[in-house]
Amino acid sequence: MLIKSSTTLRNDYNAIARLAHEKAEPIYITRNGEGDLVVMSIEAFERREAMLDLREKLLFAEGQRLAGAPAISLNEAHERLKEKINDKL
Repeated sequence: MLIKSSTTLRNDYNAIARLAHEKAEPIYITRNGEGDLVVMSIEAFERREAMLDLREKLLFAEGQRLAGAPAISLNEAHERLKEKINDKL
C-alpha cells in the first residue's frame, strides 16, 4: 500500500503522478495523519472498473444459474463465440 501526505501531493504532484503510473495501484493520501483521498492513474482506474463490471456480470450469471435459468454447454458457448468472431472477419 502506497501512502503519501497531502503536502507531498501539493508540493510534488509530478512525483505522485509518476508513482501512480509506475505502480499502477492506488496511492492513499493523508491529511493531518488521517486517510483523506485515493489517487490512481486513469489506466489503473479503468482496469479496476472493468474487473468490477466483469465480477458483477459473473455474479449475476451465477445467480441465474442457481435459480435454474436455462444454460448452454461450454462447447456450445465456444461454438457461438467462434461464429461471432468469424462473422466480424
